[in-house]
Amino acid sequence: MKKIQLKVDGMTCSACSSGLEKFLLRQKGVMSASVNLILGMVTIEYDDLSVKELESYISQAGFSSEGEYLYTDDSKTYTRKIRSLIAFGVLLIFLMYVSMGHMLGLPSLFSYTEYPMLYCGILLIGSCFFLIYGFDILKNGVIHLIHLMPNMDTLVMFSVVFSFFYSVFGVVQVMLGNFTYLHQLYFESVCMVLYFVKLGRLLDDMSKNKTTSTIQNLVTITPREAIMKKGDKQVSVSLDEIKVDDILVCRSGEKFAVDGCVVEGESYADESFITGESQPVLKKVGSTVLAGSTNYDGVLFYQAKKIGKDSTVSSIVSMVVDSLSRKNRIERLADKVSSYFVPFIFIVAIFGGVLKLLLGQSFAVCFHTFVTVLVIACPCALGLAVPLVISVSYSLCAKRGIVVKNGDVLEQMRHVDMVIFDKTGTLTNGKLQVAKTFSYQEPSYVLLKIVRSLESCSTHPIASSFSKDDIMEVTDFKEIPGLGISGVVDGECYYIGNLKLLKKLGICGSHKNDYQSLLDRGCSILYVMTEDKVLGLIGVRDTVREGMKDVILKLEKLDIMPVMLTGDNLEVARSVAKEVGIQKIHADVLPQDKASIIKGYISAGNKVVMVGDGVNDAVALVEASVGISISSGTDVANDASDVMLMNHNLSNLLDFIDISRKSYHVIRQNLFWAFFYNMCMIPVALGAFEYYGIVLNPMLASVFMTISSLTVVFNSLRLRWMVK
Repeated sequence: MKKIQLKVDGMTCSACSSGLEKFLLRQKGVMSASVNLILGMVTIEYDDLSVKELESYISQAGFSSEGEYLYTDDSKTYTRKIRSLIAFGVLLIFLMYVSMGHMLGLPSLFSYTEYPMLYCGILLIGSCFFLIYGFDILKNGVIHLIHLMPNMDTLVMFSVVFSFFYSVFGVVQVMLGNFTYLHQLYFESVCMVLYFVKLGRLLDDMSKNKTTSTIQNLVTITPREAIMKKGDKQVSVSLDEIKVDDILVCRSGEKFAVDGCVVEGESYADESFITGESQPVLKKVGSTVLAGSTNYDGVLFYQAKKIGKDSTVSSIVSMVVDSLSRKNRIERLADKVSSYFVPFIFIVAIFGGVLKLLLGQSFAVCFHTFVTVLVIACPCALGLAVPLVISVSYSLCAKRGIVVKNGDVLEQMRHVDMVIFDKTGTLTNGKLQVAKTFSYQEPSYVLLKIVRSLESCSTHPIASSFSKDDIMEVTDFKEIPGLGISGVVDGECYYIGNLKLLKKLGICGSHKNDYQSLLDRGCSILYVMTEDKVLGLIGVRDTVREGMKDVILKLEKLDIMPVMLTGDNLEVARSVAKEVGIQKIHADVLPQDKASIIKGYISAGNKVVMVGDGVNDAVALVEASVGISISSGTDVANDASDVMLMNHNLSNLLDFIDISRKSYHVIRQNLFWAFFYNMCMIPVALGAFEYYGIVLNPMLASVFMTISSLTVVFNSLRLRWMVK
């Protein structure tokens, strides 16, 4: 099965997106189709079809395919549209002055009483220009009606076409001498409706483009060229010329062209555009660099590892877009309601017009009601209410280094009441560090220098706790299996090991109090000895991530219970839990039992988030309501998770919860406004409040319809400022 993402032009409301989905799913060879209205994109999974055949299906449905989806800047397109909008705005003002200036007491240019034919001719010709300007709307409306997929354009098309031809009929009557029809011309309504639909659509598009700006920035941040080292020369090459294992050069202030590994040099790099972490990261030999990150100082030589679509940036973009293409429950519900909305409006409009005709009203009044109902209804507001907020939310997440891979996660996160943390590599840094040193003979800095020198020769995991800087020469180095190491430094034989090594050497003085204090802190303990005495005790442990205590405290303030789940022994688990403030602990847990514990909590009615980074966390991440992994963790954990944190700052978990809750608050506001607007304005358009002097015409209806759409758009964008 193949998968492709195509850019689609011509979608204006959720009726369009749901109609296109249904049409594609009816085609042979199409396994699945998901349309994203905000991105103007369709994701198709298919068998035994060519891309041209898929594009022909899209064309048959009344839309046009613009090829494979690329995240490009549409600012030039907007500039052209704005110029057209300004030009037709000037024309609209002129036509409104001609048709309605006398109502406002303004000097009449072409009085309909003195020059009736000239008056009619100007309005007729002006409306023809607007029909050309809005031809894409009219065409789409007809095509979607033919395919039995009526949408917003279909409503506009009917109102405009009926108004235009009824007005043309009026012009013919004026030519025949029936001047009463001068008051029944709707040319200005035709122009106003098309203009405001165009205006609203442009503002919608520009606003929707803002929601995808983060994705566009990720794509465009990678440089188009790079410096490659070829022998003794450095030459400029395009990205297409770079192959895996090529040696590239990044100078101070330049961006890395591809993901790679540093082979020479040392410098700091800015990776905030991906990780959300503003602190520069030190890069030295062996460090990984990301495409698009900026080299602050110095020159780095790096070996290309991931290029093109395999790079971290491309992977993130792909995950975000895939997630946006999967609709969550509330979005699917809104789409379903929207699919019935347009046919419902047709029925209401026809009912309103016929009812007035039966009540003895003139045909002109009935027609006026029919057109006004078609124009006032706003399926766009309903269609944009959910997907626009979801897109803004994903954009906010991406800025903070939170990659959402599952479309339902945002909805799930607002209900979370329990967060279960793996210990090693999640609550802690996953790397042993020196926690405490007790020195009895030598000054502590001398003792540590001896230890660093000996450990630099060892391959034991504990050796990684000590730096390789400022070391002395070691001779006669030996590994003592299960006990420790020994070696000669500056003519003296030293031993580093555990309590068993101390007993084997027969050395007295185990320093029980210091030993116990290190044990209470959850440390692995090293004795530093000569052949006859103890020089010191060093405790090494996996240190807690910075800021974890604040994260746990804030979770509790949100009424979310933090829980630790670890395979380590209870003593070590309690030590870490006490340091970060977690009360609930599950220790000595086997990997296969982690999932069982999570299932138990979910069965008890909890909404559980699991945060982990290791292979042993993969099953638990899948079983949780929401699985969150850290990008530095294993590939298995990252693949199993619903969300991936691109940095080590778990305060982003709090940001994610905040974004989730506030986004659904905005969604509820949008849906309320969309339904409230239509429930209020459609009765007004039907004339239910004529007795109180509250009436509408198609021109005012088009203005209100545009305002309704823009209200939803701007309320959705408000989420950017709600989330700090």
